[in-house]
Amino acid sequence: MIDEKYQAHLGMLESTVKIIEKMGIRIVEMQDRHVKVMLPYEPNINHIGSVYAGSLFSVGEYIGGPLYFASFDTTRFYPIVKAVSIQFKRMAVTNMTVEATLSKADVDAIQAEAEAKGKADWKMDLEIKDQSGTVCCLLQGVWQLRIMNEGEIKLIQSSSDTAMR
Repeated sequence: MIDEKYQAHLGMLESTVKIIEKMGIRIVEMQDRHVKVMLPYEPNINHIGSVYAGSLFSVGEYIGGPLYFASFDTTRFYPIVKAVSIQFKRMAVTNMTVEATLSKADVDAIQAEAEAKGKADWKMDLEIKDQSGTVCCLLQGVWQLRIMNEGEIKLIQSSSDTAMR
């Protein structure tokens, strides 16, 4: 389920990074502080008929953006990814999903630290699952929330404006 307040932003979130759009990655659940993203099997097939490793990595890294949008004050902060590692546990041969959730307490603490220090890291351990719910990949990531400066706000807003056209 996608909360009504996020419906109007899906196009921007799914198309701002053009390679994400080409991979067919879609947000399938989005509520306050929770996002589930789907990576379709096609067009992400590799030379042996399984999902391409780079696409699996990308869907795990990508989820930080929509989760930021569903969690943080987007008028005061922006996210970056600092580190991501992935372990491939099983062959992925279906559509794949990954979901991430932050507690209100975590969001409040991350924003307070970013406000005080200009930036704050948050870590997530994620599971990328096939259609039957089997974990195919484990992904560990560190994202960072940064406070916006005047020039950065214009850059981000113009990117979003372009994506919305």
